[in-house]
Amino acid sequence: MAELVPFAVPTESDKTLLVWELSSGPTAEALHNSLFTEFSQFGLLYSVRVFPNAAVARPGFYAIIKFYSARDAHRAQKACDRKQLFQKSPVKVRLGTRHKAVQHQALALNSFQCQELANYYFGFNGWSKRIIKLQELSDHEKRENEDIVAPLQKQSLKFFCALEVLLPSYACRSPGVGVAEEPVHELEEGPLAFLMKRKTAQKFAIQKALSDAFQKLLIVVLESGKIAVEYRPSEEIVDVRSEELHDLIQVSCISWKQSCQGEEEYLSDFSLEEDEFRLPKLD
Repeated sequence: MAELVPFAVPTESDKTLLVWELSSGPTAEALHNSLFTEFSQFGLLYSVRVFPNAAVARPGFYAIIKFYSARDAHRAQKACDRKQLFQKSPVKVRLGTRHKAVQHQALALNSFQCQELANYYFGFNGWSKRIIKLQELSDHEKRENEDIVAPLQKQSLKFFCALEVLLPSYACRSPGVGVAEEPVHELEEGPLAFLMKRKTAQKFAIQKALSDAFQKLLIVVLESGKIAVEYRPSEEIVDVRSEELHDLIQVSCISWKQSCQGEEEYLSDFSLEEDEFRLPKLD
């Protein structure tokens, strides 16, 4: 059966592993690096988070690991459960078994994570982006031949970007748009700071447009291991190659929903046998 991998934050329980009975010898950072090295052999990881055991338990750590692929998470669980891995004592690994009654809207990956996922499945040379338009959206009327002092009167810098993600091997292209805004404090910042803010706003607009373009793509991993791509345009998507793009910008029809990156992990996401997951008693 084919597996679908979206460009979204993995929240499904079958993509999440709980690893416990980790040694108290190494630091949390060292454990993080060891876990990342060990489990990334099975597939691309979204996150590795290491936590100290509860105060009532013996010293040590546990970790929560998220994969982009449920198939990879399942393989990692079977291969690593009750194995020593990088320490002298075996660790225990379980898949999450949480079942949500309500399905929440998926959170979009940021542009860096989108590129990492694309590089993993398509290869570094398997995709590219093409910027179609990068335009400043100003709250003030533009004036010709502005001198260097005039920009300091702006209250904010806002840029719009329209681009395409191209997948030549799949004859697929996906448009994306993004808007970014940077505040400008006219009494505190000089011309150099203004130019840096301008560059930052442009960069963020490009990053948001890139993430937006990837959200319309779905990676299809076939049983054979081959990769296919599904393009899923929504009704709100506008063809960024249209001649009417300029008018679209002027009437401010483009919006961007920035995904929140904060996530909390809960052990309640894992339904485990009592004899398999007990907090060790203190001697």
